[in-house]
Amino acid sequence: MQIAVETLVHAPVETVWACWTTPGDILEWNAASPDWHTTHAELDLVPGGRFRSRMEARDGSTGFDFEGTFVRIEEMSLIESTFGGRRLKVWFQPAPGGTLVREVFDPEDEHPAEMQRQGWQAILDNFARHVEAKMAAEAG
Repeated sequence: MQIAVETLVHAPVETVWACWTTPGDILEWNAASPDWHTTHAELDLVPGGRFRSRMEARDGSTGFDFEGTFVRIEEMSLIESTFGGRRLKVWFQPAPGGTLVREVFDPEDEHPAEMQRQGWQAILDNFARHVEAKMAAEAG
């Protein structure tokens, strides 16, 4: 079983791709709720390249690393990676009104699938808000 989440980002695919693949942007959007934040992000966006980010509770009570390897990159279209023995595919598709971002991933065994779906969806929704706010600030 795989889990899928998606959102429509009201921005062109070039902007969406840049915000997804730039460490400084990742630090801004990679959290499921305001009580979490990403303190470190790095990536080498090539097949075989590595990625790593650190997510921590803002109160310092806990944190974890998220890291893996890129398997396939189709610029402005697809990122496929592995992490912890699991697979993740992220599609970037131009759509009416912006770019559809769709993630499909293998769940882990520790938490219920619905909890994982909700967490990943929350992060994806936060991503969309970040991109749209960044575009508004640049336009304004």
